[in-house]
Amino acid sequence: MSLTHLSVELIPRTEEALRDDTAAVKTLLPAADMLNIPDLMRFPLRSWDAAALLQPVFLSIIPHVRAIDIAPNAPLPGATQPGLQEILVVHGDPPADLSHRTYPNSTESIIRRYKKEAPHLRVYAAFDPYRRAPWRELEDVARKKEAGAEGFFTQPVFDRKLFDLCREWLRDETVFWGLSPVIGPRSRSYWETTNHVVFPKDFSPTLDANIAFAQTVLRELSGSEEKGAVYLMPLRVKLEHYLPPLQDVLN
Repeated sequence: MSLTHLSVELIPRTEEALRDDTAAVKTLLPAADMLNIPDLMRFPLRSWDAAALLQPVFLSIIPHVRAIDIAPNAPLPGATQPGLQEILVVHGDPPADLSHRTYPNSTESIIRRYKKEAPHLRVYAAFDPYRRAPWRELEDVARKKEAGAEGFFTQPVFDRKLFDLCREWLRDETVFWGLSPVIGPRSRSYWETTNHVVFPKDFSPTLDANIAFAQTVLRELSGSEEKGAVYLMPLRVKLEHYLPPLQDVLN
């Protein structure tokens, strides 16, 4: 069985850069059938606007929506956007700019709003195996499903043991497994400090090692009877160095 979906996460820095990255994905990783776009406050281009920009080029695009940014009576981002089929609702980190207003929404409350006000949209939520005890995260998974989430995007995983554990925990769920290269000590420190990632003792922050792990996951999911999807988050690495070796294992 092949992957059900292969997505690439692209940062919406500018319209021009986003178009260039999208063209590179189509050339370097033709197996990719989706893009997902985070909504980052440090850039002016919103994720759903980026999705509209790229829809003529890529049919399936999943914008991320930050729950804490949505005012109670404000329209839901993307709810009436032509061609949009799916979104990912994340809670959202507090903004660095204190003038940016946020709201005390839960992820579940915004998922419920989407299911009521935009029932045509498929809604995904997040799963993070690092931020707290697994049983608490799995309780959140149950709450998000009850609210209407139809699948989950994981924080990137970096070792086989954790990947296997999470597969067991999320058995029978629709899951996009996150894979992201960690290259060098600064990149490793970012993940450890910001996302509380615990790397295995033998983890190697090199491009070759990260590509090898991603290839292992892609092969495993491609050959599995369970439905498997992946999203790639190629941070701080050139697409032409990271994507072609992954395409090779999918040919």
